[in-house]
Amino acid sequence: MSCHESEILTKIVLTIFRLNGCLIQAGDELVKSLKLTSAKWQVMGAVTLAGKALTAPQIAVAMGITRQGAQKQVNAMVKEGLMILQPNSGHKRSPLIALSELGARVYEKVDRIWVDWANQLATGIPDHDLLETLHTLEKIRERLVNNTRG
Repeated sequence: MSCHESEILTKIVLTIFRLNGCLIQAGDELVKSLKLTSAKWQVMGAVTLAGKALTAPQIAVAMGITRQGAQKQVNAMVKEGLMILQPNSGHKRSPLIALSELGARVYEKVDRIWVDWANQLATGIPDHDLLETLHTLEKIRERLVNNTRG
């Protein structure tokens, strides 16, 4: 990687850090009326996207968060009636986590809010730009996950 490439990649990483903060703040605002936070929404999303109950470690891996962070949100949402714990025959100390009926209804509302907001946010950005950005970010993530250098 040339010096120029490393400078560009550094700017990309810094922008991602800043963008993450903006997304968390915007997400908190989007779901506030449903008494959620971005962190709770993220955990609910992991289970919903998986289409099945997951363990806290599986949620953490799916969303790139810590196991402790996932577990903290799960514990809070179990108390709020948004998630339920199910026995896990594969690991007795790591229950499976699913959305409750209430949680599924709340997540459907969140999803509608998100789609409207995302459409507004993407307005004016050409599809090919969005797809190229996605492709590049996926390449960078893959290299980090695989711990490769080149």
